[in-house]
Amino acid sequence: MAWRILIVDDNDAVRYSLRRVLEALPQFLICGEAEDGQQAIEKARQLRPDAIVLDISMPVLNGLDAAKILRSMLPDIQVLMFTSFVHAQLPEIVLAVGASRVISKSSSPAVLIKALEELLNRAA
Repeated sequence: MAWRILIVDDNDAVRYSLRRVLEALPQFLICGEAEDGQQAIEKARQLRPDAIVLDISMPVLNGLDAAKILRSMLPDIQVLMFTSFVHAQLPEIVLAVGASRVISKSSSPAVLIKALEELLNRAA
């Protein structure tokens, strides 16, 4: 059975690229996409994904605030923050809001895939 993934990013090209990379693999099923944190909360409530790949910097509701709400609403969900803005304190900040890990958008697709697999296997 494939893991259900929700992709959340305000950039259409990033969402498209993530979809193409992940849906090419049998272990992942893209169950939906959202453009901001508020949409992410609504879609997660409806779709009940196993994991969310969530951008940090977005309009309406940023990814950090959305992650905190998502984890309180759906405590079993795995949240992987996917961002361009990586700095030394970010992993600590991400864990504090309930996300499981942060990956730089400049990382290779293999790094993202491995991180998702590790998170989802650990949660199983």
